[in-house]
Amino acid sequence: MALLITEECINCGACEPECPNDAISMGDEIYIIDPEKCTECVGHFDESQCAAVCPVDCCVPDPKHKESKEELEAKFKMLTEE
Repeated sequence: MALLITEECINCGACEPECPNDAISMGDEIYIIDPEKCTECVGHFDESQCAAVCPVDCCVPDPKHKESKEELEAKFKMLTEE
């Protein structure tokens, strides 16, 4: 499941450089996560790096983009083969 950043985001920017897939960028008002690039850090780390560094715990699972670990692994392989 891809992650999303909730409206509690304080725009600190801590998450953006931690994303190994470059899935995080500044949106209109808060940082956003591109669900096509988010693998929850599967293939890179044991835990989602954005959630690990977020001071307000606003990086949460996106219920609109549910994916199994196998699907996340396949997305990781696709993203890293490019």
